[in-house]
Amino acid sequence: MEQKPIIETVELTKKYNGQAAVDNLSFTVHEGEIFGFLGPNGAGKTTTLLMLMGLTEPSSGKARVLGVDPSREPIRVKGMIGYLPENMGFYRDLNAWQTLRYIAELNGLLPGVADERIESALRMVGLIKEAEKKVGAYSRGMRQRLGIAEVLVKEPRVAFLDEPTLGLDPDTTNRMIGLIERLCKEKNMTVLLSSHFLHQVQKICHRVGIMISGQMVAQGHMKELAEEMPETKDGYSLEEIYMKYFREE
Repeated sequence: MEQKPIIETVELTKKYNGQAAVDNLSFTVHEGEIFGFLGPNGAGKTTTLLMLMGLTEPSSGKARVLGVDPSREPIRVKGMIGYLPENMGFYRDLNAWQTLRYIAELNGLLPGVADERIESALRMVGLIKEAEKKVGAYSRGMRQRLGIAEVLVKEPRVAFLDEPTLGLDPDTTNRMIGLIERLCKEKNMTVLLSSHFLHQVQKICHRVGIMISGQMVAQGHMKELAEEMPETKDGYSLEEIYMKYFREE
């Protein structure tokens, strides 16, 4: 049975002052998949996410998220997706409950439905005991988990996660990675995970795309990418595969 495409781009391009931040980008993410979107800082990953969410318009090319063109119907796309940016911004004087109630109201959820989703989300991310604490007193890891809870309250079919483990200690990173896996398995959520932490991506992603200087230089399953390596061996790491393409640039 053919997998259903959830995210599609065809020759997607974004230029700033004549310079291409994203250059003829074509890739597909399937339903229920965790797709690792890899590349160094400045590779064009965040710009791509912004185009997919309808937050900036492409210079050329096409994109579809859940069958909708985000440049033509940005409000509709925003209502169907969840987004965890690299740097989460919260009102420091609100606690977790108040923060998520505010998000629920913005999304038009009825109070009873909102409260059920908020409690479920806080339990899933492990913040139920700290739910009354002001967000200003949260660690970075706790704020990242609150960001995931914010995504869960919307119950989106697609989640865009931009560097979700940046600045986290190893234990918190492992918890975050496990949480992302649960989103996919338990909620059947399609996840586009943008990161440059290769070993973390290798743990959980079904497929990966490697982006360098605005271009997708490789994409596929680890086994497929390993077959393109110059020598055949068992157990190529994602870092070894990535460095092959990085050196070729």
